[in-house]
Amino acid sequence: MNGERFTADAAGPLLQLLATQLPGWSRNTLRQRIELGCVDVNGMPAARGNQQVAAGDVVEVRDKGAGRRAEATAAKLPVLYFDDDLLAVDKPAGLLAVGSEHERERTALAFARERVQHERRGADVWPAHRIDRETSGVLLFVRSRELRDAVQAAWPEVEKVYVAIVEGRPEPAAGTIEQPLWEDRNLRVRVGTHAEAKPARTRYRTVDSHGARTELEVMLDTGRKHQIRAHLAWLGHPVVGDDRYGARASRLCLHAHRLVLSHPRDGRRLTIEAPVPNVLRRELEAG
Repeated sequence: MNGERFTADAAGPLLQLLATQLPGWSRNTLRQRIELGCVDVNGMPAARGNQQVAAGDVVEVRDKGAGRRAEATAAKLPVLYFDDDLLAVDKPAGLLAVGSEHERERTALAFARERVQHERRGADVWPAHRIDRETSGVLLFVRSRELRDAVQAAWPEVEKVYVAIVEGRPEPAAGTIEQPLWEDRNLRVRVGTHAEAKPARTRYRTVDSHGARTELEVMLDTGRKHQIRAHLAWLGHPVVGDDRYGARASRLCLHAHRLVLSHPRDGRRLTIEAPVPNVLRRELEAG
């Protein structure tokens, strides 16, 4: 089965578009290609089958096992910070932070390892934290196990700032969500009291509003799975594009904008920022 490349002539969900354009391919095969990171939209890996594609977007489907290696992805991952101890990259939406059962090569971790091994053979890196595949932004790696342990031990003190485009206009315009979170058997994060619930605290403030959508700056005081997405949905203002907790859009409009931390080697204060993607502004203005 050869690879395919085409330009979308109408907007709609990615899987539906692929099924229309490639009638000889089964939906299961198309879903598998997406899960393996073998489907690109405008040059970047697709996040999920119901990702919205716009008219004019370029879609490419590559053969299983014949996709680009991490080196090809490397050119698309800006390095935000790099020294003998730390490496921070701007991860795009749709790219796994670390490997999964189905994908080992097309990940931010694979790129980070390629980057440091290019400088020094045998060098390695370890993830200091993770962000969701569908979330873009700052992703930090460390270059030794000892430094990883030091960074993770100090992680509660790290300032973690996100930008989110949400449905509606939160009232009040700024506030704190302090609600426990727990994960059900379907891996969906729930808000509320439960035997397995863990405390979670999210702060937010309104940056801009347009029509029925709002841009928020969001600060994490804890780091639970899907914390921002679950908390904002509980507030009644789900993140635009969050089909798990909200509604669909061209992508999940959540971006890890800034990390502020003390360098694990010498204690100097570092601020690492990833520019907010233009697509978030377009989704805000589409509200």
